[in-house]
Formats: sequence, C-alpha cells, structure tokens
Amino acid sequence: MGNGMNKVLPGLFLGNFRDAKDMEQLTKNKITHILAIHDNAQPVLEQFVYKCIQAADSPEQDISDYFQESIDFIHNCRINNGVCLVHCMAGISRSTSIVAAYIMAVTNLNWIEALKAIKCSRSIANPNYGFQRQLQDFCNLKADEERERLKKNFPDREFKDEGYLKELLAQREEPAAEGSDEDSIPNALDRQRDRRKLNADDYSSLDVETAIVEAET
Repeated sequence: MGNGMNKVLPGLFLGNFRDAKDMEQLTKNKITHILAIHDNAQPVLEQFVYKCIQAADSPEQDISDYFQESIDFIHNCRINNGVCLVHCMAGISRSTSIVAAYIMAVTNLNWIEALKAIKCSRSIANPNYGFQRQLQDFCNLKADEERERLKKNFPDREFKDEGYLKELLAQREEPAAEGSDEDSIPNALDRQRDRRKLNADDYSSLDVETAIVEAET
C-alpha cells in the first residue's frame, strides 16, 4: 500500500504529489476535487476543483488551523457526488492529518482509531508527533462540535462511513489489549524519542505504529 493514491472512504482518496498530477490515476478514480497541503501548494491541472493550503511538515506547524476549512471542502465534494484526493508531498504526514480530522468529524472514531483506519488503506500513513498531539486535542475538544456543525450546515446524507471503517479495522486487527488507553500512545512516542536520544523537537522519525503496539502491551 502507498503505491499510488489509496481509497480511504467512498469519495475520498489519500496520496502524494505525484499522484495529484497522474492523469491516469485521477481519471481511473474519478477524482473531481484536490486538496493540496504542502509548502508550495498551488493548482496544477485546470479541470479540477482545488483547495491549496501552504503548511510545513513540522511539529511546530499548527495544522489544526486548517481542519475546519478542509473538512468543509471534502464534505461538500462528497455530498455533491464528487471524489476528493487529499495529498501532501509524500502522502504520509500532513495529508493523513487532514483525512484523520475529517474521519473524526463524520464518525465517532477517536484519533487513534482514525489513524489505524487510514493505515488499513495506506500503510505508510504516519503524521509527525506534533500533528498527532493536535489530532488528540481535536478529538477531545472539537470533534463533537464539528459533527454537529456538519449536520447543521450541510444537507443530510447518510454515508455510513463509520461502519465502512470499522469493517476495515475488524479485518486487519486483533482486539486491543484490555485496559489500553489512547493517552498512552503519545507517552510511548516520548519513550521512543528518549531511547533514540533525539532532541525534544525532533519527532519526524518516530513511528506511531510502533508506539501503538508498545502502548497496548
């Protein structure tokens, strides 16, 4: 997985910069909208509807500033029968964070479940540590409010996204260890950083999947 763009939900794909210029892939997957989030994001192909967000893949970048407008763009695309590709440069960190926030806004999945669900489709998906913290904050403080806002501002439509993603998760994973706590994932990442003797702000090489396994054992 990670070879080309990957379908996360009906009407929503995740990919990289090359995928966003690959007309064969774009046509095959019936892409109509492209959300680009990277340092130099700008429209590339005139036949698509774009949302371009310039943001760095840095733990200090406040990517949560862009969650609401990105959620609206993706949701508006889907309810109008479009198909949206979300991409950054590698399709690993920034774009994954945007898609995870969207998943939390349209389902009751928490931030860890959202990331796990994305990794079912795109195994290389792995937001940097700072983005994971922001996803956790969004889950705890904003996701419920976003769900209500979407219901109010957009036409009512049943996507059945939660069932779709839970089926993916059930096919991929063993049940989590009893008593595991999503709050332990960042702590596991802290321990991973300490073992590697990284600087306090050097999170880009940390592995969320390893941390998930460590936190659940």
